[in-house]
Amino acid sequence: MITSQDTDELRGWITGRLPDGLYAAPVEVTVDREEIRVVGTIPEPAGLATDVTGAERDAALDGRIAEFRERTRKERMAVARAAERRYRRKVSWGAECGGRREVFTNVSAPVMTRLRQPQRRVLDTLIEAGVARSRSEALGWCVRLVETHADDWLRELRDSLEHVRHVREQGPDRDGEPADAAPDGARDTQDAQDGEDGA
Repeated sequence: MITSQDTDELRGWITGRLPDGLYAAPVEVTVDREEIRVVGTIPEPAGLATDVTGAERDAALDGRIAEFRERTRKERMAVARAAERRYRRKVSWGAECGGRREVFTNVSAPVMTRLRQPQRRVLDTLIEAGVARSRSEALGWCVRLVETHADDWLRELRDSLEHVRHVREQGPDRDGEPADAAPDGARDTQDAQDGEDGA
């Protein structure tokens, strides 16, 4: 589990390692087991008038983000190489300009899972309805749906996990061996039973 302390340390290192002035505002750093994502705010184009059409404004913001991406590539890649050596994770980058956000690259990590028939039918329904082309794509769609509509619940869940981690650290020293650890023979028997149950 990635703790808030781990995230704070990583965010501090990234912030300290970025060249001064690369972003106009403090960066947002998010992390999981595979990826560090760094997104910061950049200034809007100086010559952009206030009375421009929505299409012109969107195009100007897109152009500014593209310019930032090309101009800062060398500096960002130097930071990414150092971070990847230190944290053993890939680094992806993004920029926000005038409320418009673009993430340049993302790690697409495979996730394996086993689903029973009712869950498989959910995925197959999404495929038949044209929402997704495969079960893999349908599962990704479901995860994005939860991410969009359950932000508060997921945040509360992450906070609870952090509290559990903190309480565990306060427990007595058990020399690295859980108190309820079964003898080797008992553990092997239980593993065999689990294997039979899953068949």
